[in-house]
Amino acid sequence: MARKSYQEQLTELREDILYMSEVVLERLRMGLDALEQKDEELAQEVITGDDEINRMYLDLEQDCIDLLALQQPVASDLRFIAASFKIITDLERIADLAVNLGEYTLEAEENLFPDVDVQEMGELTLEMVEDAMTAYETEDTDACRQLAVRDDDLDQFAERASEIVVRDLIERELDSPDEVERILQDVSRLLLTIRDLERVGDHSVNIAARTLYMVENDDELIY
Repeated sequence: MARKSYQEQLTELREDILYMSEVVLERLRMGLDALEQKDEELAQEVITGDDEINRMYLDLEQDCIDLLALQQPVASDLRFIAASFKIITDLERIADLAVNLGEYTLEAEENLFPDVDVQEMGELTLEMVEDAMTAYETEDTDACRQLAVRDDDLDQFAERASEIVVRDLIERELDSPDEVERILQDVSRLLLTIRDLERVGDHSVNIAARTLYMVENDDELIY
């Protein structure tokens, strides 16, 4: 079989990263569904499935290293490989956060804070990751910049949700030490869920930032 050309290797790298993003997004959806439905079997599937994503990450990491070491890319190709190397790291971390959702599902007993719409926040983060990967695929720099603005909205959403939980906790009348302990565990779990979804948004901005750098050699979103 003929050796793949350099450009074919670059094309395959992009396609493989897009496939990894699809798997990661599916795991994030599954984590959110498990949390909403209190589905322990689905939660366990997300947790055990993380090994597959880790293997995918390591394979793609090696592909990036090989391209850098063996092909010695310059200019735009170098930026593409470097950006892709960073993007797979963000995808792997999003998958870790999906695992957290699965673990919270196994720990949760009931939803004591119905005013906090975790699913709405989850949908916002899913859309951000999807749009970030579409921007990577199509090299859409306008979409990259818009994602940074949308992340500010997500941060505000997270802040309001956290305030609702804390205010509710302060106002709630608790009758026994056992009830206090149970409520505090639920509060901790919910605040961690909010934090993790906010971090998913941060990773989507990271993906957009690397894409912007890749296309325009512009590091304005990298922080």
